[in-house]
Amino acid sequence: MQAPLPILYSFRRCPYAIRARLALDVSDRTCEVREVALRDKPAEMLRVSPKGTVPVLIDTDGTVIEESLDVMLWALRRNDPERWLAPEREDFAAMVSLIRHFDENFKRHLDRYKYPNRFVDADAQFSRGEAVISLQLLEARLQSSSFLFGNRVALADMAIAPFVRQFSKVDPPWFASQPLPNTTRWLAAIVDSPRFVRIMRAHSSTSL
Repeated sequence: MQAPLPILYSFRRCPYAIRARLALDVSDRTCEVREVALRDKPAEMLRVSPKGTVPVLIDTDGTVIEESLDVMLWALRRNDPERWLAPEREDFAAMVSLIRHFDENFKRHLDRYKYPNRFVDADAQFSRGEAVISLQLLEARLQSSSFLFGNRVALADMAIAPFVRQFSKVDPPWFASQPLPNTTRWLAAIVDSPRFVRIMRAHSSTSL
């Protein structure tokens, strides 16, 4: 009999779910992926995670992991063949600090830029400008290296890139016109990579 697999509730285009799947892929952690319809969330997912957002990972021992960065760390602390947790430059704490800025500041403005009708205080143009200020942090880092913490991919790249990808897709011609050549190159290197293409394939109740 085949041993049970961890279960990952996911949504293909959600940036949080994307970064979780990237870490699971690099760590070679096979999971049963259950694609969630956000308007019809499965009762079994809501039972273990009432907050109702993806990703949610249920380990084989019943442990529930509800935050995407925690899913990434769960996978990478078991197997980190590309050393995402040990960047060439700076350290793990510096990566987490940059990730937190994007999770809290950039994501807030991304939401108000992409979905202004959902927020009573939204000013899409203002939020777009504030998000670009965050992207300039990346642009400066990428002047001297291919990735955010050196010349190889690390945790911060894969945790942040899905959100920058979503931002770039709101108005692609406008984004392409911005003076962010290093960020544009970095984003393309990640989203065009075989790993990113692989984890973005549509699937339903299959393995990753």
